[in-house]
Amino acid sequence: MATAASFNQTSKTVCVMDASGRLGSSIVHRLLQRGYSVHAAVQNHGKLWQSFEGLSSNNKKLKIFHSDPFDYHSIMDALKGCCGLFYSFEPPSDQPTYDEFMADVEVRAAHNVLEACAQTNTIDKVVFTSSATTVIWSDSHSKAPDLDERNWSDLNFCRKFKLWQALSKTLAEKTAWALAMDRSINMVTVNGGLLMSPDLTIANPYLKGAAEMYEDGVFVTVDLRFIVDTHIHLFEDITSYGRYLCFNHVIKCNEDAVKLANMLLPPSESSLPQSLEATRIHQQRISNKKLNKLMVDFDSKLRVD
Repeated sequence: MATAASFNQTSKTVCVMDASGRLGSSIVHRLLQRGYSVHAAVQNHGKLWQSFEGLSSNNKKLKIFHSDPFDYHSIMDALKGCCGLFYSFEPPSDQPTYDEFMADVEVRAAHNVLEACAQTNTIDKVVFTSSATTVIWSDSHSKAPDLDERNWSDLNFCRKFKLWQALSKTLAEKTAWALAMDRSINMVTVNGGLLMSPDLTIANPYLKGAAEMYEDGVFVTVDLRFIVDTHIHLFEDITSYGRYLCFNHVIKCNEDAVKLANMLLPPSESSLPQSLEATRIHQQRISNKKLNKLMVDFDSKLRVD
């Protein structure tokens, strides 16, 4: 059973950045439930962070920081006194969609945040949110056996097929790893599948290439609660290391595809044609064994105080 002794931080204060997105705000709430003090670093976009405003006045363990990943001083302010960082990138409000220019934005943000961590002597561990799309896209992968954390998406392949989200996430994660190794930062990454949150829409950039992911047996999704628990457990478990593919469902049959289409599209557009494919099951070709072994003993109700 995971216990407070699983990790050795002297401080129980952690920073969540960007806390204004669906994932970040959920991580903040779960950390507070577990007894942590939290610095919620939010940007000025989105409405989810506004729910913290009332919460912070009633909860002495929550402090809200307006931070900008392109403003180094605002990052340092949010990290001050924290033993850990949960970092996820949210596109800026003036550039909300992924295109060929987003990679530069996300890479600069990752570089600034990791550099700030290197300059902060209290940070013991960084949990960096990445994506399963950093693993699955490559010409050679279609001939490979099961994909796992050792695989990386091919940058030229992503550029050729305009897989801008995959390109951006891959370059940002590689930048983060280069800095973490160079500056001796203890970091793990959560390479999540498509996040099944209430605000999921057909415009989600993860869905670019969905048909190919489905046919290749690598179209994976993850529930919000599971990916939040994963972030917290990877932070608390001192044995965690490297990259972790994080998903708890694989879309590999017609029934799964229809169910997702019904969620994303209006009824008139979501009725997929039935065919001989209806009973076919695409073989799963991606593995999350590394994470599953670690999550066996996770106690989601544990408090650290």
